[in-house]
Amino acid sequence: MSAEALTVILVGNQRGGAKDLAVHLLKEENDHVEVHELRGFVARDLRGAFNEAYAVSRGTRCRQYLFSVSFNPPSTAIVSTGTFEAAIARVEKDLGLTGQPRAIVFHEKAGRRHAHCVWSRIRADDMKAVQLSYSHRKLMLIARELHLEHSWKMPRGLAQTKASDPSNFTLAQWQQAKRNAQDPRTIKTAIQDAWAISDTKAALTRALAERGYRLARGDSRAFVVVDRHGEIYSLPRWAGVKTKDVRARLGDGDNLPDVASTKAQIAKEMQAVLARLKGQLLLDLRHSNQELRSEQQGMRAHHRIARQVLSQTMEARRWEEARIRQSRFRVGIKGMWDWVRGENQRIRLRNEAEASAAVQRDRIEKDALIIAQLAECRQATDLRQEIARAFTEKAGDLRRDRYAYSHLVGAVQETAERRRRQRF
Repeated sequence: MSAEALTVILVGNQRGGAKDLAVHLLKEENDHVEVHELRGFVARDLRGAFNEAYAVSRGTRCRQYLFSVSFNPPSTAIVSTGTFEAAIARVEKDLGLTGQPRAIVFHEKAGRRHAHCVWSRIRADDMKAVQLSYSHRKLMLIARELHLEHSWKMPRGLAQTKASDPSNFTLAQWQQAKRNAQDPRTIKTAIQDAWAISDTKAALTRALAERGYRLARGDSRAFVVVDRHGEIYSLPRWAGVKTKDVRARLGDGDNLPDVASTKAQIAKEMQAVLARLKGQLLLDLRHSNQELRSEQQGMRAHHRIARQVLSQTMEARRWEEARIRQSRFRVGIKGMWDWVRGENQRIRLRNEAEASAAVQRDRIEKDALIIAQLAECRQATDLRQEIARAFTEKAGDLRRDRYAYSHLVGAVQETAERRRRQRF
């Protein structure tokens, strides 16, 4: 990979070390060094300005009181001073640094020009540092926009869309792609990214294919993009570039396949993909059912053990409670005296009430266990039904998709046959 492909146009970091930064920015190893602007400082030189920023920061507990951003356009780009200033203004606005003291320094070396902008983070009105949240992500978005606006070749690291060739989709990726398929922002971003990271026709063809699109020759437009559903998009319009720029990069397009043959090829390939996805769906269903069956078997064994333990616990408790109740009856002369004065009758009634309550308690405990276990069983049944419903829905989607591609092949063949007859 080339050095240019690895370049990130905007690199920012919070830092202290005013003196070291000034020395770094003014070092003479560059062909030319220009302090382009000092704003918001009393000092009229870079070292003095950064020393001011340090002095102000001493009134706070902020140690990283500077924010430095380097602006590195592609080496082949011709960038005006106004373009640098506009990019700096955009960064300043998005990061909340508007009005903060800043310094802009230009460096030139080996025929390449880049800029550094350093802001003081300390606000003079409340002596607090500007909070720089998500600065890396914001700089990446600005860098991407700059590449698109100026038609610079975009490093792959700035592309928002990832390679998503539908021929390599998993079933989950296919379902997600179907949900996103109608979002024009997704389509436009994919085509813009493919254009921005490509500088030849071969590179563009490959980048589009990685994102699920094909480059083709249209009937009325020289260059079009065809998605996996057979929809057609004008390359210049969706990439946001001029037709003459497309022709300059891609030539006349005579050796590109026409739309009809492109659609037919897509349909043929996608039918094979859908057949594979159907097989994957069946394997997933079988795997899910096996897992569920194993879980249900384990659950049944666990339930039986739990009921057996409860039964043994209640049986032991019944015997112990019966022994306690029986021990209340005294024997011998004391027992005769209890019988005479009616104490035995009171003990008997108490024991019968306690025995009846114990039976009711045991029944409630057993019912609670059974109800809880039934709820677990119902969850497993509901899960099985949900798996079956999801399978039916996904299988129906795949069946409709296969029919659509079959219909697309038929429509392409019918169009080709009609044109052939018209020629004769």
